[in-house]
Amino acid sequence: MTSVAISALVFVCVFGGALLGLALQGLLPARHFSAHSKDLVRLATGLIATMAALVLGLLIASAKTSYDTQSAEFMQVSAKLVLLDRTLGHYGSEATPAREFLRRLVAALLERIGDARSSQPVPFAPTASAEHMYDVLHKLVPQTEAQRTARTEALGITRDISLARWLLFAQQHGSIPMPFLVLLVFWVTIIFLSFGLFAPANATVIATLFLCALSVSGAIYLILELDRPFAGLLQLSDGPLRNAIAHLGR
Repeated sequence: MTSVAISALVFVCVFGGALLGLALQGLLPARHFSAHSKDLVRLATGLIATMAALVLGLLIASAKTSYDTQSAEFMQVSAKLVLLDRTLGHYGSEATPAREFLRRLVAALLERIGDARSSQPVPFAPTASAEHMYDVLHKLVPQTEAQRTARTEALGITRDISLARWLLFAQQHGSIPMPFLVLLVFWVTIIFLSFGLFAPANATVIATLFLCALSVSGAIYLILELDRPFAGLLQLSDGPLRNAIAHLGR
């Protein structure tokens, strides 16, 4: 499901819980609204609210960590692509085909990231052409010590880029544990049900509960968007990769 669909479902659950609480006011006997009953409900709701706050903080921290990690890895990939091109440039004119092949790989990666923002495929899925970079480098036959050093460094940089790409690929499915999210929504729904149970049924209360439910679903939406940095509202900029391709071959 998309982030919008999940957050909409959260809104329906939370606001529906509040409306259910308002509806139960006219169905439950008066003895259920005694002072002792209200105190007990408030204590139980406070306990659930504390647990919900802890889980919400955990989800936010997890999503933000995942976002920052993938952002750093993406910037490292972009920088190492330029470094690989510069290393091949020091190898000599014999490495020109390898540099041209590298530029085509980066252009293809940019296209895949653009597709990810429209149809949400996995932009960093390993491809045969990406792995072919090793074969291109192994075909180089060094004639001098400087060329041997450049070729060795180029292979090391290529290995680092491949590792970072595999890491980005492994992180595409997100880091948010779905059971945590389901449990959080369940707890918040109970809290809103208790709000509606003891609140007067008027337009001000309903509007307030509506805005609060909208805020909760918005928070869930932002968490899910942070967990998917290459698609959606909070997507990472492809600027580092575009800057990298602008410096390739120079």
